[in-house]
Amino acid sequence: VQGQIEFMTNASTQGYKVVMISNNAGDQIAPAAQAAQAAGVKVVAWDSPIPSAKGENVFVAQVDFDQTGKVMADMALNIMGADGGKFAILSASPDAANQNAWIKALNDALKDPKYAKLQLVDTVYGNDQSEKSYTQAQALVAKYPDLKVIMAPTTVGIAAAAKAMQDGNMCGKVKVSGLGLPSEMVSYTLNGCAPQFALWSFVDLGYLTYYTSYLLATGAIKGAEGEKFEAGRMGTFTITKDPTRSAGLRVLMGSFKVYDKANVEAEAK
Repeated sequence: VQGQIEFMTNASTQGYKVVMISNNAGDQIAPAAQAAQAAGVKVVAWDSPIPSAKGENVFVAQVDFDQTGKVMADMALNIMGADGGKFAILSASPDAANQNAWIKALNDALKDPKYAKLQLVDTVYGNDQSEKSYTQAQALVAKYPDLKVIMAPTTVGIAAAAKAMQDGNMCGKVKVSGLGLPSEMVSYTLNGCAPQFALWSFVDLGYLTYYTSYLLATGAIKGAEGEKFEAGRMGTFTITKDPTRSAGLRVLMGSFKVYDKANVEAEAK
C-alpha cells in the first residue's frame, strides 16, 4: 500500500505521462493520484480501481464486477449441489477495492432465492501471501467442521487453499473455488480439490490497459464518457460510467470463463 502511494506521489517528478495501477490502497491513494493528475499525469486503473474514482481518469475492468458475485454463487451451488451448505471467503487484502466489490456482489447475489441454501459463514484475508492464505484456509476448516467450500476470489488465495486441502487430505470434504490461473490450478482441478473456478485473460487485460493508457497519454482520446476507440486486435471499446461505483468511468473488457476438468488442461498450456 505505502509503496503504491509513494510511487504515485513521485509520478509527476519522474516525467511520467501516464500511470497504470492495480490499486491495493483503497482511497488512501486518491490524494496522490489527484496531485499527479493536477501535474498532467493520466491515471489509468486496471484490475482494481480507486473506489471513489478521485484521481482516476478511467478504470479498465476485466469483467463486470457485479457479475462476479453471481459467477461465484453459481460455482458454489454447482459444487455443493441443491442441498447447499456452508462456505467461507478467503480474500486478499481488506483494502483491495476489487476484492471488496466482488465480495459485496457475492453477498448481493446470495439474496436471490436460487441460493437460499448457501450459507456464507465467514470472510478471512490472506493478504495475497501464499503462506498466510494457506494457514487461513486451514483455520477455516478447523473453525467450521461442516464447511463445504472455500471461495477465494484471488489467484494466490485459491492456489494456497487448494494446496492446504490437498496436503490435509481434505479434498473429499472441502472443495475450493474462486478466481484462479489455469496453469496453477490444473492439478487441483483434475484431482477434485478445486473442481470449478473462473477467470479472464490476463494477456488481454494487459493489452487493453496499455492500449487505453497510450491513447490517453498521446491525446488520441480524452477519456470522456461515451468516447469510442479502437484497441488493436481487441476491437472497439466505449468509455462509460462505471455502474459499480458512485463515480468514475470504465472500459469493460469482457466476461468470465469458467474452468473445470473438461477445459482446464488445454488452457493451462
